[in-house]
Order: sequence, then C-alpha cells, then structure tokens
Amino acid sequence: MNRRSTTRLVTLAAATGLAVASLTGCAGGGGDEGGDGEVTLTWWHNGTTGPLPEVWEEVATEFEEAHPGVTVEQTGYQNEDLQRTLIPNALAAGDPPDLFQVWPGGELRDQVENGYLMPLDDVIPDTIDSVGATVNPWQVEGATYGIPFTFGIEGFWYNTDLFEQAGIDAPPTTLDELIDDVGALREAGITPIAVGAGDKWPAAHWWYQFALHSCSPETLQAAETEFDFSDDCWVEAGEQLEDFLGIDPFQEGFLGTPAQQGAGSSAGLVANGQAAMELMGHWNAGVIGGLTPDQQVPEFLGWFPFPGIEGAAGDPTAALGGGDGFACSAEAPPECAELLEFIMSEDVQAKFAASGAGIPTVPAATSSLEDPNLTLVAEGLAASSFVQLWLDTAFGTTVGNAMNDGIVNLFGGSGTPDEIVTKMQDAAATL
Repeated sequence: MNRRSTTRLVTLAAATGLAVASLTGCAGGGGDEGGDGEVTLTWWHNGTTGPLPEVWEEVATEFEEAHPGVTVEQTGYQNEDLQRTLIPNALAAGDPPDLFQVWPGGELRDQVENGYLMPLDDVIPDTIDSVGATVNPWQVEGATYGIPFTFGIEGFWYNTDLFEQAGIDAPPTTLDELIDDVGALREAGITPIAVGAGDKWPAAHWWYQFALHSCSPETLQAAETEFDFSDDCWVEAGEQLEDFLGIDPFQEGFLGTPAQQGAGSSAGLVANGQAAMELMGHWNAGVIGGLTPDQQVPEFLGWFPFPGIEGAAGDPTAALGGGDGFACSAEAPPECAELLEFIMSEDVQAKFAASGAGIPTVPAATSSLEDPNLTLVAEGLAASSFVQLWLDTAFGTTVGNAMNDGIVNLFGGSGTPDEIVTKMQDAAATL
C-alpha cells in the first residue's frame, strides 16, 4: 500500500486518531442479485498471510449472519498484484469487485476522476466521522471515497537476540549509529538487514527515508503540491543511499528477494533468525508471525523508528507511513456500504487490533492492541512531528513509478542519484 493541501501531509492529528491468470468469475460491477432478491458481494483485499485472512473470513461470515440474503465472497491477493494489476484491470474492464482495497493519493484521484468509486459521505457519515482526520487522504475535493481501516508508520523490525549477540544494547537513534550497528552485526557473522528488493518497492522505501530525513517539511510539501524537485536534498538522498549500499548492509542476493512471500522473503529471513532487521511498514509483525514455524509473532521481535540524520534539513522525528482502506465501486449495491460500515465498527476494529494484523483507525479500538510491537509503532506514530505518506502514493502513479524505477536502478548499480530526480522531473512534465 495523501494529497492536496490537507491530504498531502498527514499531521499528528491525522495520525492519532499475481498476476492471476484470469479475472473470470469475479462477479463485480454492482454485485450479483438473483430473482429472489438475494445479493452476492465480492470483496478483494490484501490479507494473504498472518492473522488477517482469518479476520476477514470471520467478518464476512458475521456480516452474512446479520444480513440474511447477502453472500460475501471475499478473496485475498498479494498486495502488489492487487494494487498494480488486478484492481486496475478490473476497473478498466468495467467488472470490478464491489468492495476492494484502495490506496490514497494519485491512484484514488484517478479512480474518482474515472467515476469508478461510490461517494460515501451521504451513505455512512458516522463511519467516516469515527476515524477522524485519518480519512483525509481518501478524500478528493472534500468528498470521501474510501475509509482506512489501518494506519501506521514504517520502521525497523529487528531481532533483539541477534542485536544482543552483536553487543548492541539499544536501537540506533542516528544514522551514524545505524551504520555502526551494521558493522557490529557483520563482525558477529550476522546478516544485518533483509530487504525484498525483488518486489522493488521495499528498495524504494530506503530512498524515501533518506529523502524524508534530508528534506525539510516545506520541501516535501512543495514536492507534493507543485512537483518541485529542485532542492539539493533530493539528490543528497540518493547519495546517502549509495553510501549506505557501500557498507554491504543487506543479505546476499537481495536484488531478487521477495518481501513477504515465503521463508526466503525478507520478512521470512527475519522471522527465522537469518537476518537481524528489516525496514517495513506497521503490518510487518503479522507477516513475520505468519512465516515462523509455529505461526506466531516471535518473542525476539522488536521495533524502532528510522533514525534521524545529524546535520540534515529533515526533521529527525518525521515518519513515513500510510494505511490501507476500502472503497465501494460506483455500481455496487447498497449492501456494499453496509459491509464497509460493519468492517469499520468498533467491534471489528477491536478484533483487527487484537489479532496483531495492524493498528486500527477507530481510536476506541486501539486499546485492544495486544502485540507490544504494534503498541510501540502506535507510540512512535504519536511521537512523530508529522507523517509523510509513502512518496510513490503521494506523487501519484506517473511520477511514483518513474521514481521507483530510478531507485531500483541505483540499488542494482546501474543508476545514479541524479538520474532518480531527472526521472521524477521528466515524469512530472508529462502531467
């Protein structure tokens, strides 16, 4: 898994609160209604690992029991496939699922402009109000088209036992300390950091973090609102990433490693003690837990935010983050909004929190968080000066894809820091 003034930078107030071979059989485009008045809702989400698939299955069953005549066909897909292939193709073909995962920013705006999404303000206003300002990135010109069910920030998920073995007694608070810790882990014979660069976006997030901590908040906002990438900090971010790659922080073969699928993924390497840490979003505890032999979040797991860069213009307490939300297709039956309302109810949000799948957006449900690491993330969220949405999401598909391509090239040794910015500027010029 974001724009226009209030939706461009998510403030602390906002924070609190496969390619599948075929799309046939995806009953979309307004649900299925038989002659007897029964309704079938199709629901696509990214719950494929950890506790989330079971949570969504229970939600579908409970909704059906409370709504006789309604059948919910929920299906989980890998996040990248869902976001980049399945949903765009289904929307373009005029056969979308009724309820589906929707990301804020450029993608949401494009979907709204094409008339793909149902306006929600007059349908479930109380549900929208329940999540407060976190809904802002899912709004376009003040109208709400999606509702986030989880929101959090990115940080390092790390193995406290391996840190102890390497003689590291506390997480790093500066980039220099992180570099020292990478060296200490290498000296102890431990792979310091796992990254799923095979999926591209986890590699891109490293550059995002260097940009976040090198550019001032004002520069970040100007980039979102005006696509102004003229500040030197954008090139500096690439230079810092280049220097970091030079200390050999990642596992062997990281360019081909997936992020969240299987024991050999970056999350799997952390889950099974083969790497000390991974930079990843707030959902990662559940993913890591789903990749351990006993399917449980390991006791050794800890979390800390990306450290600040001393002397840089960026705010050291800024965080990079975002969330996942759901929207109804424009032609979905009324029952779709009712299902979304049910998903966002306090009881379901509490179930979601207690499962360890993520941080809920309904404030009253945060007390149900049981995973101490998610509590740490929630505390980190509250301590952040502001939360910048994922940069590819913030800049939209055209600029975001060009930016990610440039970063991946740098990761692979075939690109330069300047070329990342040039790709972004050239892409922005086409808008």
